[in-house]
Amino acid sequence: MARNQPEQQAPPVQRLRIRYAKRGRLRFSSHRDFSRAFERAIFRARVPMAYSSGFNPHPRISYAGAAPTGSASEAEFLEIGLAEIVDPAAIHAALVEALPDGLDVVEVVESPGGALADQLEASRWQIDIEASLAEVEAAVSTFLATDSVQVERMTKKGLREFDCRAAVLSLAAVPGERGARLDLVLRHGVPAVRPDDVLSGLARTSDLSPVQTPLLTRLAQGPLDPETGEIGDPLRPRR
Repeated sequence: MARNQPEQQAPPVQRLRIRYAKRGRLRFSSHRDFSRAFERAIFRARVPMAYSSGFNPHPRISYAGAAPTGSASEAEFLEIGLAEIVDPAAIHAALVEALPDGLDVVEVVESPGGALADQLEASRWQIDIEASLAEVEAAVSTFLATDSVQVERMTKKGLREFDCRAAVLSLAAVPGERGARLDLVLRHGVPAVRPDDVLSGLARTSDLSPVQTPLLTRLAQGPLDPETGEIGDPLRPRR
């Protein structure tokens, strides 16, 4: 007997974009951990989600540009599709109550349309390193003076080698709480270059080896202004 066709779900009537943060100990949560926590939160908050069609409907949630596990972030983004039109402020308040402390909703706005992922062109990172400022400044200078810095990282497809230098739009060392702090702006691309790749590049070009694991915090991500190098707000893209 032929299997019955699944019920077709109605398309979303409203899309909301959400900025959230990973703070404190919750920076060690993986993207999978967060997605599970978020889906539980929308259920507890009774958010009127739209669902996908098919034999296993799932809530319409689009994640984009998630930070690596172990990184704190003030600028993570996702988009949800709803079956009813609601006040974004009400969804914001409900999710704040439903999510654990450390996974914090910062802002909820109506989607202006288009693909959220297309707005995430660059990220700004703060990296706190337990090393002297003079040592880190010298390492940064050497790294920036190098045209290409090859690093390796294990991926789902095995060990991969790529140039981490090409994605670095700016890099500077300033005083920090642990000795030195890197202010890093990365262009998003394929393969995606992460802050830890840049740290590997610094170690390769200057033997920079912090005593403790550096603390990584994403401060911003969004559209890149090619003239100024500034990162815009993906919740309010420029027309």
